[in-house]
Amino acid sequence: MPLDPTSERLLAAVHASPRAVAAHDKDAWVALFTAEAAVNDPVGAPAHVGTEAIARFYNAFIGPNSIAFQVDRDLVAGHTVVRDLHIRTTMSTGATITVPMHLRYDLVDTDGGWRIVRLAAHWELAVMITRLLGTGKAGVLAGAKLGPQLIRELGMSGAVGMMRALRGVGGSGKRRVGHLFAAAAAADTGRVHELLGGRAVVEVSTGGPRTAAELTDIARNMEWDKMIAAGRTVSASLRIGEAHGVAFVEFAPSSSDIDAVTIFLDREP
Repeated sequence: MPLDPTSERLLAAVHASPRAVAAHDKDAWVALFTAEAAVNDPVGAPAHVGTEAIARFYNAFIGPNSIAFQVDRDLVAGHTVVRDLHIRTTMSTGATITVPMHLRYDLVDTDGGWRIVRLAAHWELAVMITRLLGTGKAGVLAGAKLGPQLIRELGMSGAVGMMRALRGVGGSGKRRVGHLFAAAAAADTGRVHELLGGRAVVEVSTGGPRTAAELTDIARNMEWDKMIAAGRTVSASLRIGEAHGVAFVEFAPSSSDIDAVTIFLDREP
């Protein structure tokens, strides 16, 4: 579908990120963010807030590595861009891993153009660790180097905080979201309402807030894959007829209750 000028500018701002990463241009990458921006990478770990913290994040995770973005699709809604992709990372030891990911960029228009105010990277730390160690000696060496590197750049509290990404809704959250999607795809409004608890907020990028009944109308025969549990959120890639998208399902703190469902689609289903 053709994009409007604002959407094109939003995409241009987002596409500048992998270019700066590939070029190892730290200044250019940090300059993509506002002074008060937050980087949640991965979602579930403490955010890196502000220019100085984002620069340290770059030093810890981007600078030492070669990173390639393998993008399946970009979705634009309002001032948000969602990328459905895999990230391929080659460590300094030669270990190479590919991790499934959903990236959400929230942007704001500034005097210097569109800049990122929040980046939320949905990927699973446990999957990354398993794949890294599975590469053999090079992966073990990369892991051994990463610990001191994190402490140097983020401090002990930041390094320990990174491990918080191992906690979250995990497999049980994925199963609950799978039940929700299956009920919606089967047009089982009662079950959808039950799983949403009658309280969750549902929004679809192509039409705003929706009721449980409207969600089942939209999601009839929906298919999904690449489900990711990061922190208190489960994300998934979707296909509804000719429409493709990404859903983010947020869970309440310390509860199995679903708080919100946000679906980004590239067109009306």
